[in-house]
Amino acid sequence: MRIGIVNDLRAACEALRRVVDSLPDHEVVWTASDGVEAIAMAKRDRPDLILMDLLMPHMDGAQATRQIMSSAPCAILVVTATVSGNISLVYDAMGFGALDAVDTPILGPGGEVTGAGALVEKIGTISKLVNATVDPRRGRRPVPSATPPRLLVVGASTGGPKAVSDLLFPLPHSWNVAVIVVQHVDVAFAPGLAKWLGDRTGHGVRVIEHGQQPLAGDVLLAGTNDHLVLTKSRTLEYRQEPRDVFFRPSVDVFFESVADHWPQAGTAVVLTGMGRDGARGLMKLRSRGWHTIAQDEGSCIVYSMPKASIDAGAACEVLGIDQMPRVIASRMG
Repeated sequence: MRIGIVNDLRAACEALRRVVDSLPDHEVVWTASDGVEAIAMAKRDRPDLILMDLLMPHMDGAQATRQIMSSAPCAILVVTATVSGNISLVYDAMGFGALDAVDTPILGPGGEVTGAGALVEKIGTISKLVNATVDPRRGRRPVPSATPPRLLVVGASTGGPKAVSDLLFPLPHSWNVAVIVVQHVDVAFAPGLAKWLGDRTGHGVRVIEHGQQPLAGDVLLAGTNDHLVLTKSRTLEYRQEPRDVFFRPSVDVFFESVADHWPQAGTAVVLTGMGRDGARGLMKLRSRGWHTIAQDEGSCIVYSMPKASIDAGAACEVLGIDQMPRVIASRMG
């Protein structure tokens, strides 16, 4: 995999280069010292993956991510000195299309690199994702109630945080609907993403607890690296199976469990994302009478996931993200 590095610190660039050089079939093809230079480099020589710092002169990593995903889209991994210390910028970058975030490894005085394990793991995961992508543009256990709410289920990946925020913000706060979001995001960032979404939308977004039942007015977010499923008793649970499904949590796995176990048809949405996750599950929901929506190309950061759903005939409607809230509210309100 061809990798670009964006960082204004020489020691950080060297640490990242040594990590990449240690990986078979991976190479550093260029380095940039700030966001402006990164945009120019990405346009001139688009890599498979960019390791993007956040705090840099001239232009920060979030704005650089936004412009690269607009002009030369590719996989972007935020690699910054402290993810937890820059959480707002992290979610800004993820909203613009970054896939994930990790702390920068440290280059020691003897040239040794420490703290590289998480970075190596995430590069490996993204490598599989890039190779699988065809289109580069891309707690409580209540007893189930007798009258369950209607469900709005949402699947998203690359660029999803901002798209989910734009979808949720105009939706009613008091209605007989539970919203469940499956976003491809590492378990470490799920609580922060829930807070970020809540702050931006005014909805009380919560990470799903194992065994929780969706109730009217809930806005719930999958929160582990296991799959989220809906059970026969209408509770939400995390499961490791199926182990051979690459995306975790998988939109397909969740949507298919909803199709099997929720007693009434609702609305299902596939938003921006890399890969094909969600197409099969959306088709199953449509076959059970659900109203299914895919995001249109013009409003996507990466069109691959919605395109796969559209190509499969799984979407009843193809809408821009600004059109969805009105359509959903009119159908479910």
